Amino acid sequence: MKDIYILGIESSCDETSASIIRNGTDEIATVILSQIDIHTNFGGVVPEIASRHHVKNITMVIEDCLNKANMSMNEIDAIAVTYGPGLIGSLLVGLESAKTLSFIYNKPLIPVHHIAGHIYANNLVKTMKYPLIALVVSGGHTDLVYMEDEYKFKRLGGTLDDAVGECYDKVARVIGVGYPGGPVIDKMATLGSHTYNLPIPLDDNSYNFSFSGLKSAIINLVHNEEQRGNEINKEDLATSFQEVVVDIITKKTLKALKDFNVKNLVLAGGVAANKGLRDKLTLICEENDIDYTFPPIKYCTDNAAMIATAGYFLYKEGRFSDLQLNAKSSVELQ
Repeated sequence: MKDIYILGIESSCDETSASIIRNGTDEIATVILSQIDIHTNFGGVVPEIASRHHVKNITMVIEDCLNKANMSMNEIDAIAVTYGPGLIGSLLVGLESAKTLSFIYNKPLIPVHHIAGHIYANNLVKTMKYPLIALVVSGGHTDLVYMEDEYKFKRLGGTLDDAVGECYDKVARVIGVGYPGGPVIDKMATLGSHTYNLPIPLDDNSYNFSFSGLKSAIINLVHNEEQRGNEINKEDLATSFQEVVVDIITKKTLKALKDFNVKNLVLAGGVAANKGLRDKLTLICEENDIDYTFPPIKYCTDNAAMIATAGYFLYKEGRFSDLQLNAKSSVELQ
């Protein structure tokens, strides 16, 4: 059977990326140009600056990817691109580039939902088995998704306010450890002890999450201690925060696995790089005989390899788009 090569393009936030994936499993070449050093100066992503840098870099990134793969556009079977959700200005840069290539080279255009891409990054580790539960944790999402079969998504629940990655960044800002906060808090959590009494966020029988109350509790705690002239132990606070977050996420994930009688779990999204969360999920999956997959660090943050991988499965189903495809800042997973 003929090999299928998908060119993926990702520009939903502050990474400009292109990747070529063969048959939905094999990475041929990937280029990621991050803007993290630029946005660190502002304490977070500035949408207008992000889109300007995408415009500046997108052509170079695509060309570099093709050169690394030693391939031409004539050898590409289809172009997969993130159309949403994300920052609208950033999305449009990648989308217009993909549409232009599709038109010039007469290649099918495949619209990929950003979260579907994160989930299918696991297929680059090993072939995904169904049914499965996908735990999606990132700066914009905290979702539990049930997949009965290939490319069939049912969102069971998600965050009602702050996403978990967003909460990490805000807590990091409050205690003064910089941006992005997730990796810093994760590392600090290994150095401290759980000494601060923090509320457990939305500890109910739903599949939903809520982190705004926990964030507010930490803001109040830090403020009150400063008012009293007391010094916050940042490592202990990081440990206390992370353990509360990880405990509620793993508790609800295990509930979903048991409720749906599923023995396969995949972890996805930028916060999938969090060691505390990975380790706790590994433990509960071993205890409950769950087949657990998580992507390597390079596939956790935004990248085009995951988009090309998800695009391959849409390609097999012939789910293409015309050149009227538009970017969407918010769109349901389907």
